[in-house]
Amino acid sequence: MQFDNYTIRYVSIDDLHDYFNLIDNNRLRLEDFFAGTVAITKTIDDTKIHLEDVTTKLAQRKYFPFVVVDNTTGMIIASIQVKSVDWSIPKAELGYYIDVHYEGKGIIRKATALIIDFCLNELKMEKVYIRTHESNIPSIKVAEKNGFEYEGTIRKDYKTTSGKVVDIMYFGLLRENK
Repeated sequence: MQFDNYTIRYVSIDDLHDYFNLIDNNRLRLEDFFAGTVAITKTIDDTKIHLEDVTTKLAQRKYFPFVVVDNTTGMIIASIQVKSVDWSIPKAELGYYIDVHYEGKGIIRKATALIIDFCLNELKMEKVYIRTHESNIPSIKVAEKNGFEYEGTIRKDYKTTSGKVVDIMYFGLLRENK
């Protein structure tokens, strides 16, 4: 998938160093709300194991790990995951983060729009949802600008890296509303 000067593709084991650098360079800002990813990618070796795991889950159609590549530099600048896939509904959650140097340029909003299209048309999902904290205004804007509706806040629904249990806002997009 392509838009503007960016390519969206599945992450692969060949992306090991670039993927690790994306996380490592943004570790402090990601650690509270990407606690799992940050915790399991502390070293290159840990990141290799993580990429092998997500590649296996992709083959099993349980997890769809995408990266956004800047075509000018060839660098991975963002990650978008289709996760918590529930084929019985079918529905899935979107998770995403972007390098701090690319933030605020509409890249994640545009990339997410393409991933939503993939979810609804390729995977035939009935629902796609986004969970975020009220402090993550950019993520809320991504959800709203892509047509998601605020469904509510689930109290004490997520544990941050620091161990604090916080409320999480849910945004949903239904196939028939797209």
